[in-house]
Amino acid sequence: MSSLSENGTNGTVMPDTSRPLSVFGMHILAPVTAVCMLLFFLGVGGNMGTLLVFGHFRELRTTTNLYLSSMAFSDILIFTGLPLDLYRLWRFRPFPFGDFLCRFQFYLSELCTYATVLHITALSMERYLAICFPLHARRLVTKTRVQLVIATLWGVAGSTAGPVFFLFHVEGRECQPTEVGLRSGLLQAMTWVSTLYFFLPLACLCLLYGLICRKLGRTRPSPYSRIRHRHHRQTIKLLGKKSYSRYQ
Repeated sequence: MSSLSENGTNGTVMPDTSRPLSVFGMHILAPVTAVCMLLFFLGVGGNMGTLLVFGHFRELRTTTNLYLSSMAFSDILIFTGLPLDLYRLWRFRPFPFGDFLCRFQFYLSELCTYATVLHITALSMERYLAICFPLHARRLVTKTRVQLVIATLWGVAGSTAGPVFFLFHVEGRECQPTEVGLRSGLLQAMTWVSTLYFFLPLACLCLLYGLICRKLGRTRPSPYSRIRHRHHRQTIKLLGKKSYSRYQ
């Protein structure tokens, strides 16, 4: 359907108003917007606070907190794209922000999602080493190596999310998938990539947490081990909550 229609009496061209600007009604848009704005301010504020605290107090710059800081940065990037998502809910056409932003919003969302999933998996592996093989963990897990791992995780996430940037564009004043992406099957392939990013890390987390729980269950209690295990349990609970929120 053409976006313009011609008035038969005077020959003037009028906008086509037969297509709705939003696919949702006001009764859905209003509460969704309120919840999203609340999440935006809480998410950006909370993650900014995390970065400021870890950056200000040197004693908090542990290997675990390096992962958490990187995940907080990833969450901030995701939340910064939330206003644009809300705009598209209210008015999905026309898309006035240009072709680059149309592509970049989808790429950034995939990039940050992949990066956070990889961070959770890597941090869980570090916790597994620290609990099950503490002597090896002290030698292998250093701040320098963790920083290198984090950079690698971002690189892998950026590479695997890269094709998404070329699968969307502005056409007919709407931000939508490209014809090439639909016909070639690339869009479907990226859907499978996202699916693998869900199931493979989830299986890895289940295995690691199972091994950690078995190790903690077999360890004889002692005054020092109780304190150490309490710290491990707090870290595992934090990772579990982070994993649960990410996979919702």
